[in-house]
Amino acid sequence: MYILYNLLLFFFSLGALPVFLAKVIFSRKKRKIYAQKLGFLPRETLDRMKGEPRIWVHAVSLGEVGSVHPLFRELRKTYPGACLMLSTGTESGQKKAREGVTEASGTFFFPWDYPAVVRKVIRRLRPDLFVIAETELWPNFLRILKAEGAKALLVNGRISDRSAGRYRRIRFFFSAVLDRFDAMSMIRVQDGERIIAMGANPVHVFVNGNCKFDQAAASADPRYQEEMKRALGIEGQEPVWVAGSTHEGEEEIILRTFRRLGENFPEMLLLLVPRHVNRCERVERILERYGIQEWVRRSRLNGEGRRGARVVLWDTFGELFKIYSLATLVFCGGSLVPKRGQNILEPAAWGKVVLYGPSMEDFLDAHALLSAAGAGIMVRNEEELAERCLHLFHHPREREMRGEAGREALLAQRGATQRNLELVRKLLKR
Repeated sequence: MYILYNLLLFFFSLGALPVFLAKVIFSRKKRKIYAQKLGFLPRETLDRMKGEPRIWVHAVSLGEVGSVHPLFRELRKTYPGACLMLSTGTESGQKKAREGVTEASGTFFFPWDYPAVVRKVIRRLRPDLFVIAETELWPNFLRILKAEGAKALLVNGRISDRSAGRYRRIRFFFSAVLDRFDAMSMIRVQDGERIIAMGANPVHVFVNGNCKFDQAAASADPRYQEEMKRALGIEGQEPVWVAGSTHEGEEEIILRTFRRLGENFPEMLLLLVPRHVNRCERVERILERYGIQEWVRRSRLNGEGRRGARVVLWDTFGELFKIYSLATLVFCGGSLVPKRGQNILEPAAWGKVVLYGPSMEDFLDAHALLSAAGAGIMVRNEEELAERCLHLFHHPREREMRGEAGREALLAQRGATQRNLELVRKLLKR
């Protein structure tokens, strides 16, 4: 089966070769990234990664980096002399890792799953334990990791409804891949049952919750709110609607809803935060098409406030969690279009009610928690979004009670980090 997997990997690589070469030739930045993914780690990175035990944590993107940060902090406290290595798969994740995870001995891009590449990287880094966040399964990497004598731990594991059926159809392959893990820490009971159905050994499966709950609960610092107020020049009590992590097809819905809300709340401020900063030019054109003239980019505020703008288009990186602190009400994107949702725990940590669409496949545990508390409200379409927003803006007491209930429910879910830390301790003792 590994032979077939590597043949498929080979033919995929051939198809992607022209794009790869174009990026390498024309982009110095891409050359550095691809060099790391091919196993050529910078000497200065390798020199920093010293200490014992050697623990390698992989978090593919920005969201996963945030979710494993609480575990990283606890690992540094528990093993102060350890070499804590953090890899990512995306550029946004790498930026977050370098700037935010100060406990890491070194950060780098995860290698592509070619046998020669991963063998080279594993032998250079010599991990005692490899920890991977979410459910990323790299067959060659896990096989070679075990052959080199390292332990493997999955944390924040989840299996979506869509993935479960697909994985079960090729159970004969995934059972061999999953057997490479020494422990699998799943988010929910359903996730544990699904990974066992895929072929995991039940003895190695644990249900420990989601470290994202710990991350969100611990991060709501009032200083962030003051920082954002100063940046935007907010002094009064005007209603603030935050539309966070929006995707293609959602900004139009948000702006039409904003115009409806403005009929009742003319002083309302909209903070519009696209999921990908490079889409801001596209969103600018949407603003112009809807005739909205009183808007400004976040990067152009320059400490002078928004100067009367009713819409702020957020074109800077890494401030979304802070922005939620200002919200009267929140919409979380990637949900009214089929993008599987975004992190709704962050606004809940500030005691905010959050609305979102039906596409929440990647955040079912957060949806279940917040909807049960009344702080998470799923809307099916634009009309429901507008109706719910109007109701909640008109009923501040209800809004505050719902938001506080959500925050309390989030705080009650803490503990996944400590449970995963205990698994780490056990694996390193073996």
